Amino acid sequence: MKVLVMAGTSDAREIIKCLSRASVSVMATATTRHGTDLALNSGADKILEGRFDSGQLVKIMKDNNVQYLIDATHPFASLATKNAIDASENSEVDYIRFERPPSEIPDSQLLYKCSSFEEATHKILDIKKGKKEDPLDSQVQGKILHLAGVNTLHYLTERISSHQIVARVLPSVYSVKKCLKMGIPHINIVAMEGVFSKEFNEILMKEYQINLVLTKESGDSGGFISKIEAALNLEIPVVIVMRPEIEELTGRKVFSDIKSLCEDVLSSLSIEKS
Repeated sequence: MKVLVMAGTSDAREIIKCLSRASVSVMATATTRHGTDLALNSGADKILEGRFDSGQLVKIMKDNNVQYLIDATHPFASLATKNAIDASENSEVDYIRFERPPSEIPDSQLLYKCSSFEEATHKILDIKKGKKEDPLDSQVQGKILHLAGVNTLHYLTERISSHQIVARVLPSVYSVKKCLKMGIPHINIVAMEGVFSKEFNEILMKEYQINLVLTKESGDSGGFISKIEAALNLEIPVVIVMRPEIEELTGRKVFSDIKSLCEDVLSSLSIEKS
């Protein structure tokens, strides 16, 4: 009896640890080599690396006799979640979603909520215009700190000089190469992994002369609040892309607590064994 965990987040790793300690056979998917290593170190028995569509997931679950599909992907990985739901329906495998609880966003005139990265880019241009700065002028002192993942960086570089952008990305060859390909100067690439404190974020913003931050509402476990608090302490405006709403999750079993999810899965497996 196997459980397939769609991983790639710190939450997924905790779920894998919890289930593997209970002697559950856990498979996992990850989109990067780094994610594969982390899932393996968390106790997964087998890792499949790549981005899998619905049909591929169906085959994976059929070939490996998977009984439960746990979707613990990032809140912004909406396509992966839709593929997982579709695959579970087509293979009659139980689907369970782990959804990070949303963060409570402070009430501040410095915070701007947007529903997409396209909207966020327009908002940034509006803010820059209000500051009477030319977004195409690479000599402007104040820079934009991009804290929303390397795969969303192009929304900014298509409209704003790459010399104005500081990108904090994962310390992987893929991320650094992508930054360089989009014209981000070496000195503006901050390759780091982890959830950083408010104090550390403040130092980073000061050192790079940041006057605007772009981030996404990825939950407290993604370090969202410490980024917001640091910017507010320095009176820096923050443009926030809110997480997408996934209609397909309506009526599905969704957990926001890892312990509760694991207890539910273990209880269901015990019932099936008996």
